[in-house]
Amino acid sequence: MPDLPTLLAFSVAALALIVIPGPSVLYIVARSLHQGRRAGLVSALGVQTGGLVHVLAATLGVSALVLSSALLFSVLKWAGAAYLIVLGLRTLRAPTPDALTVTVPDAPPLTRIYRQGAVVNALNPKTALFFLAFLPQFVHPGHGPMWAQTLTLGLVFLGLATLSDGAYALLAGSLGRRWQGSRTFARRQQRVSGGVYLALGVGTALIPHGS
Repeated sequence: MPDLPTLLAFSVAALALIVIPGPSVLYIVARSLHQGRRAGLVSALGVQTGGLVHVLAATLGVSALVLSSALLFSVLKWAGAAYLIVLGLRTLRAPTPDALTVTVPDAPPLTRIYRQGAVVNALNPKTALFFLAFLPQFVHPGHGPMWAQTLTLGLVFLGLATLSDGAYALLAGSLGRRWQGSRTFARRQQRVSGGVYLALGVGTALIPHGS
């Protein structure tokens, strides 16, 4: 286990990175504006579940294997990019509502939103690169097994990220409710959400191997 000073230093560094809106935050905000706070929170949980995949991969050394193989890296990259682009096209092609109506989705849609968030982050090679580069900086051979330290730090990071992403989801969902009933905002919101998904997909496709 990492000692207390290491955990505190890691938490401060992690928070400094987490609070800056990145691709996952943009994804969650777009989902919250489009379907409300519950959908945003569920999406945030899905995103962190995808992050857990990368934490476990980094712990087992799988991330190093993927990032060292151009073929495996490309497969992961293009699968993630295609998935995001499909989400963007579906959002843009959906019928525009007469006005923005934020409703509480039923369980099946929320389940699907959770899966989508997990898949989006699990198929993001940049997330794998981040954990592989960031976590080892706080791992010390004298503090116990390397894998246990890596796993502990990764779980701490995901816990902090869940709190931060949840706050973004609540804020974006509240803004959506405030503008509920506006047809103009409904149109713009749909275009922005679809555009965010497409931009994230294109950005994923442009990630160079070894970046």
